[in-house]
Amino acid sequence: MSHPHPPIARLRALRSVELLTPSFAEAADFYEDAWGLEVVEAEHSASWLRGTGDEHHALQLTRSDRTGLGRLSFAVGTPAEVDEAARRLEARGIAPVAGPGPLDQVGGGYGLRFADHEGRTVELSADTWAVPPRGRDGAVPVGVTHAVLNTTDIDASVAFYRDVLGLRVSDWSEHQMAFLRCNADHHCVAFNQAEWVSLNHVAYEMSSIDHFMRGLGRLRHHGIVPQWGPGRHGPGNNTFSYFTDPTGLVCEYTSEVAQVVEDRWIAKVWRRVPELSDLWGTAGPPSKEIRCHMAGMPEGAHA
Repeated sequence: MSHPHPPIARLRALRSVELLTPSFAEAADFYEDAWGLEVVEAEHSASWLRGTGDEHHALQLTRSDRTGLGRLSFAVGTPAEVDEAARRLEARGIAPVAGPGPLDQVGGGYGLRFADHEGRTVELSADTWAVPPRGRDGAVPVGVTHAVLNTTDIDASVAFYRDVLGLRVSDWSEHQMAFLRCNADHHCVAFNQAEWVSLNHVAYEMSSIDHFMRGLGRLRHHGIVPQWGPGRHGPGNNTFSYFTDPTGLVCEYTSEVAQVVEDRWIAKVWRRVPELSDLWGTAGPPSKEIRCHMAGMPEGAHA
């Protein structure tokens, strides 16, 4: 029997995130000079930065009086899929807040935006601008690979992103975190059960474990040391090192995330014990400080 409401689209990848920051100039400097992204376009109150991957940008920084996630942008295949997504959203009683249509924004594209069940802005887009290739030798991010979102109801969040957006659950960390994928990467979004809706962290892919370690070295030269890591997670098997940007938002370098073969993968529930949160045993427990930054500001609250 067919589901009355199939997922609205087949998401191909997490393209980019928009972060809102009151510390715009400092954050823009950090992501360019220390973190290793390259500015593709900049205005008085916004900056667009790319990695070595083929997305026009991985990060949009926007000057704002509040701190946190502006939006998550996902790739779909074609403009027709965007139009179909709009129809399927309307059938579910969800009205797009923008589009479907040409996106009047840096990087172009044809897309739509809507609010999820907890008020986050989700963008789907196709036909964004191509960018010239960049070498992969530098110890800098390829692009954004996942965002972890704090949710007040992990079951409702998993249900929305699974049923509406068609993401698949790769693994659970007890009933505290859920990891969801849209392609072969183990996760593009994860939810963390929390007291309020906020951004937990954004992760950037490094092309290898060597790039990952050299990236940590470059940050160290800038006087920036990990607040948790380096280590290797159980769920996803990816390396991790967490930092705090000048806004107080958490950013992660990661590499070697598990690759899912769809018809062979079976989700597991991982216990939340130190030897599974860090398989290497190098990171130690997360500091009180990084846990506080990961909790974030309640969305809509002012610093």
